[in-house]
Amino acid sequence: MPNLKTAVKNVVRPAVQPLLEWRAYQKLPALAKDAIKRDHDTPLPAQDPGAQAIIDAALEWLCHAQDKSTSKDGGVARHWGYLDGWAASYPETTGYIVPTFLRQAEVKGDAQLRARAKKMLDWLVSIQFENGGFQGGVIGQEPVVPVTFNTGQILLGLAAGARIWPDAYLEPMRKAADFIATSLDADGCWRRYPTPFASHDDKSYETHVSWGLFEAARVEANDDWVAAANRQIDWAMTHQRSNGWMDQCCLSDKTMPISHTLGYALRGFVEAWRYTQEERHLSAALNLAEGLRSQLHENGFLPGAFYSDWSAAADWACVTGVVQIAHSWLLLFEATQDEKWLDAGTRANAWARRTVVLEHKDVALAPTLGAVKGSHPCDGDYCRLEFPNWAAKFMIDSCQQDIDLRAT
Repeated sequence: MPNLKTAVKNVVRPAVQPLLEWRAYQKLPALAKDAIKRDHDTPLPAQDPGAQAIIDAALEWLCHAQDKSTSKDGGVARHWGYLDGWAASYPETTGYIVPTFLRQAEVKGDAQLRARAKKMLDWLVSIQFENGGFQGGVIGQEPVVPVTFNTGQILLGLAAGARIWPDAYLEPMRKAADFIATSLDADGCWRRYPTPFASHDDKSYETHVSWGLFEAARVEANDDWVAAANRQIDWAMTHQRSNGWMDQCCLSDKTMPISHTLGYALRGFVEAWRYTQEERHLSAALNLAEGLRSQLHENGFLPGAFYSDWSAAADWACVTGVVQIAHSWLLLFEATQDEKWLDAGTRANAWARRTVVLEHKDVALAPTLGAVKGSHPCDGDYCRLEFPNWAAKFMIDSCQQDIDLRAT
């Protein structure tokens, strides 16, 4: 009987899915319907607005997101969405927005950006657990428990802050790094403090946590932090197949990871190489980068999810993942001087920039100006109908890398 029920469901579900989607669409607010129609029916602008214009607009949007956070605490609102407007602050992504603001403050000579970064850091330190960890999820989300991944992303911000204000942030940085390093399992995987908001399985994309340990070690030499980071990177490499594919690399469905988490894994390998100069780390990065590059369209579009043979598992793009991966491709060009990485990174960045709206006559759409959508079209499966703060952060970083390369 259970097999019969399953068989019936497998037949009925595809048949009724279009009806369910139609009913869900009818319930959407008019702004959301208009956005979906616009993304599906209107081609992207032919003209790339350019890296600097997008940096400026996305920075302005992130400042607005900090001011508009519904938790009003100095953190950055997780997103603005067509369905729910501004969200509460997100500790994890606020943490790695800090280095972006500090870098842009330096580039622009903007003391206000620096002050905003410090405000983010002061808030983050105020919510740090005694054991050094930080919570998963957004403010107000339950349960409030320390999570390895989120702590690793905040560590990136603490390390950046400790370089400038050691008296304020060096000790919180040490506590966070110790929390991460001492909770690593013997085989090199973090399992003790998983996020309650994703599937509870091993995560090879936590190479991005190891990057946090490398950054902390750049601020203050610590062999234990570096050893833990290297052990995790080596563990993650055991989950890489010969074609570069990464097993255990998704938030929820490991058979078809999204470009966002693959982008996390790639950046972790790249940063491991940048710190250690170990060829095995560069090789892992190049293998993963090549698999992703094989699916880059001529116009710069990159599918939002993939199967293990690198065929596309989505007809939409995760814009966050596009610019994350583009940034790593550009860093690999720096490492190897191989022009294919420069070409891939600049093409992907140019496509992503064209998805950003810089002006609109509808006042109701003001919160979308300079924002970076989760998916394009905006009804794709990643952060559907939302503009997440980390998408803007990664866009700024990748565009800045574009500019830096052109200046050399």
